[in-house]
Amino acid sequence: MKFAEPLVEGRLIRRYKRFLADVRLPDGEEVTAHCPNTGSMLGCQPDNARVWLSRSDNPKRKLKYTWELVETAPAVFACVNTARPNAQAREAIEAGRVPELAGYTECRAEVRYGDEKSRIDLLLSGHPARPDAWVEVKNVTLADGSSGYFPDAVTERGQKHLRELMAQVAKGDRAVLFFVVNHTGIERVRPADHIDAHYGELLRRAKAAGVEVLAYRAALSGADGNPGGRLDLTEAVPVSLQA
Repeated sequence: MKFAEPLVEGRLIRRYKRFLADVRLPDGEEVTAHCPNTGSMLGCQPDNARVWLSRSDNPKRKLKYTWELVETAPAVFACVNTARPNAQAREAIEAGRVPELAGYTECRAEVRYGDEKSRIDLLLSGHPARPDAWVEVKNVTLADGSSGYFPDAVTERGQKHLRELMAQVAKGDRAVLFFVVNHTGIERVRPADHIDAHYGELLRRAKAAGVEVLAYRAALSGADGNPGGRLDLTEAVPVSLQA
């Protein structure tokens, strides 16, 4: 997955009202960018952090810039745009870079399902020997050392998704929780029990019930210690569910 155009570098001034971020560009101009992330973004908004913005020339947009990447520590990068992970996961699956989900001939997005009226991120079908796979995608950017944690805030929506996935397994289909690790410093993924203990408990129950849990990390780093122009998922990382 590649950004359509080179990103614009700046320095973070502040994030506010959840969806807005003020950024100072290299020439001193201050712009307001759209922040496409509803989470707490814990650890992803250090003071004066280097950030990278995508730019749109669409005259119908209120804000020209969108916040995409942040440097959370020297030469450590995270993608904060939560509109990216579904496309990252889909591209990796369709390109055959996720062997656990190989062999499916059709992939549909945002399919309605479940008793709790959910929409699955990706529905894989057409495998000659395996049942349909219901794939729920989650973005992981919260890091503590080399461990990544999900969620970064209490998530009733995420809890609902785990219940829905367990129900699909009970019906005879595959269900997959797919962590897209959009942080170059994360080497393993864990449930954030210290933030949402109920989610961690449900995740362990889901795994025991047959829900598959995968995690793949994106390659964000490029030359000269700057993030590159691609968001490809290139490497599987382990998931530890130990409390």
